[in-house]
Amino acid sequence: MTMQLDPHTDIASISRTVATLRATFQSRATRPLAWRKEQLQRMIAMLEENETDFLDALALDLGKPKAEGFITDLAFVTSEIKLMLKNLKKWNKAEKVPTPVVAMPAKSFRIPEPLGVVCVIAPWNYPVQLLLVPAAGAIAGGNTVALKPSEVSPNVSAVLARLVPQYLDQTAVALIEGGVPETTELLAQKFDHIFYTGNGKIGRVVMAAAAVNLTPVTLELGGKSPVIIDKSANIKVAARRIAWGKWLNAGQTCVAPDYVLIDETVQDAFVDALRTSLIDFYGENPHTSDSYGRIVSPRHFDRLVTLMSGGTPIIGGESSAADRYIAPTVLGNVSLQSPLMNEEIFGPLLPIIGIKNTAEAIQFITERDHPLALYVFAEKSSVVDEVLDRTTAGGVTVNGTLLHLTSPHLPFGGVGESGMGAYHGVSGVRVFQHMKPVLKRGTKIDPKLPYPPYTERKLKIFRKVL
Repeated sequence: MTMQLDPHTDIASISRTVATLRATFQSRATRPLAWRKEQLQRMIAMLEENETDFLDALALDLGKPKAEGFITDLAFVTSEIKLMLKNLKKWNKAEKVPTPVVAMPAKSFRIPEPLGVVCVIAPWNYPVQLLLVPAAGAIAGGNTVALKPSEVSPNVSAVLARLVPQYLDQTAVALIEGGVPETTELLAQKFDHIFYTGNGKIGRVVMAAAAVNLTPVTLELGGKSPVIIDKSANIKVAARRIAWGKWLNAGQTCVAPDYVLIDETVQDAFVDALRTSLIDFYGENPHTSDSYGRIVSPRHFDRLVTLMSGGTPIIGGESSAADRYIAPTVLGNVSLQSPLMNEEIFGPLLPIIGIKNTAEAIQFITERDHPLALYVFAEKSSVVDEVLDRTTAGGVTVNGTLLHLTSPHLPFGGVGESGMGAYHGVSGVRVFQHMKPVLKRGTKIDPKLPYPPYTERKLKIFRKVL
């Protein structure tokens, strides 16, 4: 169970901390690539040298199995940072671009320029990954950064608060702990970019606070990520991959499958295959499995138990408030008007809705807000193509779940209600930079054509070359 921690930072110190970050940025200490490289290497060292502390904290806060915590929180971060280190020079070089005839003689390029002081606010579900990946991008881009871990995962927050000052430049990277009062004070400061991961309700609060200083924001939100299962799908594989994606971290994943729209002719076979997969993964009693996590807090436990009333359990349904356990649960007879189908679930409940065909599934999805992720299972390429053509989502995995976000070459982010902006790979650096456009002209040749007086002859030339 979670230890009774109440991590917080002295509110009066927050403005001074941000002022220090501003002074460091203005000193240009973060500009040299050597400094950025050292900080990224130190971040990897922090994770590798304190792996046990991080994994223990993840287990206390979320009941995360060690293997799951290692893969999704620690290894994910180190993999992203290693890619940044490999490409640090390349991603921070000026980029040459074509120059129009009218500007000749000249050359044009774009210079990656750090924005300044960045604020990263992370959620509790992947509290290491979702704080440090954007933070690493900010550092690789040459910025200073204020880090705000979630108070809902207090053990991870405490580990980060202890280690970040030990490993990283304290004048350029600062960590603020606490809840609403501390976050409110943090958002009252002037930043050059705010990167928030969480729900849409708080996303609106962040955006409103940012508007005061015209601060740009990246909002990584959530929503209800649907799964479409066509009758042509490989049902056994689909069940296994959906079970993994749904019940990883006990369903507390922003891109977890939120509900399934399945061709009713294969619905029974899918439920049977899902039941088999769950037994393979967690045994006959997931409550005793070392591979299955827990709900983060009593409040979220109560919320999920209430959501369960929106359908009838056909697999699972058991719960235990004592250790915040909710079984992997599949729900049928789902009420489309219930909170279950109108709020992001963010837990181990999976509603199943039978449909007549893929066209009906597409209509169901397009009538609702754009999801952060969409999953389609089909062996017929025409079905896949139709779904991709007619739906909009932050990202898509075909015949799988979650994995589109693991590729650093695919920008990860939402659209509409599921967020704005994207990161990972080079996008995770660019989001914290301004690509400054520069046109540089020579002076040895200075054609008279562009200058007045404008004659008919010049006009004819303009028509040909412009």
